[in-house]
Amino acid sequence: MKPARTAGKPERRHQILGVARDVFARHGYHAAKIDDIVAAAGVARGTFYLYFEDKRSIFEEIVDGMIARLATSIVRVDPSDASRSVAEQVRDNVQRVVRVLLEDHATTKILLSDALGVDPEFDRKLLSFYEEMSTMLGRTLRDGQKLGIVRAGDARLMSWLAMGALKEVMFQMVRRGVAFDEDKLVDGILAFMRAGCLEG
Repeated sequence: MKPARTAGKPERRHQILGVARDVFARHGYHAAKIDDIVAAAGVARGTFYLYFEDKRSIFEEIVDGMIARLATSIVRVDPSDASRSVAEQVRDNVQRVVRVLLEDHATTKILLSDALGVDPEFDRKLLSFYEEMSTMLGRTLRDGQKLGIVRAGDARLMSWLAMGALKEVMFQMVRRGVAFDEDKLVDGILAFMRAGCLEG
């Protein structure tokens, strides 16, 4: 990945990024054009190239930003934490992930519907991120199995099922423009997990 260009004003760069995010969310990566972005941003094509190498580089920066926010929102569950139960820690993690995804519908739509299939390198990056998330979730589920709060079974499969359910729920919400209360959504996800893999 080439380094981001930094010439020009940070405010202008941020504005172009925000406009590009909306253009990609509306048209999809392949149909969106740099001309669409510069027209919506009200800047010259040359101004775009002061900040970004090409369409892929600005798209990658948008997706990378979301991946970074999601990765930092997840904290490894500590079964020995006397101040919070494992269930509370799991709920906190789910709530933080949901909050990140709900705060930016446009980027969530891009991540869940447009990012896969840009090119093989980009696909590897996304798959690596999802593998990291499922590994962390699988580890949490195995810890829960040892504590007797997660049903016996293949923790890796359970992690894929839980992640798949969350991705589909968020995809449907952003695709259809459905508003949903954050706490109600988190409670629904946890209820689904309890029905599928959590004991009690």
